[in-house]
Amino acid sequence: MYEIKQKVRKTVTMLLGVTLFIGSTSIPQAKADSSQFNDVPANHWARPGIETAVHKGYINGYPGGLFKPSANISRAEFIKMIVTATGQSVEAGSGSWYESYVTAAQNEKIYINSDFTNSSTEWNKEITRKEMARIAARAAGLTTEDNDKWMYLATKKGLVNGLGGGQLGLDEKTTRAQSVAVIERVLTVRGGGTLPTDKYTISSAELAWHGTNIFTIMPEVFIDKKVKDNVEDLWKKDKMIVNSKDGKYRGELEALIAIDLADPNDPNLSEIPPISKLKWNNEPSSNSAVGIPISKWRDSYLLYFKSNVVNEDTEHYASFHNFVSFGVIGIYNDDIQAFGNGKLNRIGSVFKDKPLDQPIIILPKTGWMHESTITFMISTPAFSSYYMVRNKLISFSGPLSK
Repeated sequence: MYEIKQKVRKTVTMLLGVTLFIGSTSIPQAKADSSQFNDVPANHWARPGIETAVHKGYINGYPGGLFKPSANISRAEFIKMIVTATGQSVEAGSGSWYESYVTAAQNEKIYINSDFTNSSTEWNKEITRKEMARIAARAAGLTTEDNDKWMYLATKKGLVNGLGGGQLGLDEKTTRAQSVAVIERVLTVRGGGTLPTDKYTISSAELAWHGTNIFTIMPEVFIDKKVKDNVEDLWKKDKMIVNSKDGKYRGELEALIAIDLADPNDPNLSEIPPISKLKWNNEPSSNSAVGIPISKWRDSYLLYFKSNVVNEDTEHYASFHNFVSFGVIGIYNDDIQAFGNGKLNRIGSVFKDKPLDQPIIILPKTGWMHESTITFMISTPAFSSYYMVRNKLISFSGPLSK
């Protein structure tokens, strides 16, 4: 019986180099020479990975010297590729061609039933980049209980790169070339290697995960002496909506977006008015529209709090702006006079035409102090404490705490 089982395994192993394609009349060629793919030119971004993958035998091309790098790939095809590439034990099955690979993936917890229904209809669907990232992250040994965090983990590890400008394309389909690139990165990580990463791809993934990118863009600010790693887990996404006690006011922080003013290529600059038109208010108690151009303080971060507000009682809740009340407690500087004279040494509010017309604050990268705890929060813009409700989004000890 053992010898029979070994023969079955050997037969399956021999078949691993043949990539099956559901719904296609073309049969991929066996053991193709990647240099003969006339649709993968020498300067194609995925050419090295494709050559490596074909050599390893977990994917092949089509007759006629074609690889079809831009063709979308199904969930079943991707799971077969990654199971084969990572050397999982595959038992021959009597059902659909992919069932043995699915079983192997389940055994290794690369795929779990909650990802999508284990049925032929679901397995024959084209895999999205979000689904691909989740499977790849598991195959690389990453873990999380938060289903929205997989793309963040995958980009932070370098398994998945963006589509340019920090775009993730979560719901876009995964191509054959992309699949090969990701699987090769998985193999690098499994082998103990490290991968290059892109800050703005991780930033976008963090925004998609829990509604902010502050931990990617401003990592030196978010230091907590009790939490050495994963300080981003302190963020309370469930507190991003503040409701008044009387039900007349609702403020939702849709996203808290950090922008690096020192980088003119920060993709989130498109979210706000042109830098040349923005100023910071060095006279917080004044309605003066003079201000200081933020372009003079490039070594700073902007925090743009994108929000949605419903205010049904303007008698008790301020209506002079239509964005949620966002605040930071704990960051300051004793030299108030210098601030008034135009030195950005603490947080300042940003405006375009008049104070408080923009949901943006500015924080210089250096020169500020903080108390024992820094707190980010949203609140109801109540005129009295009776109607005030505050939601703490995060509290942390800060980089200057001992």
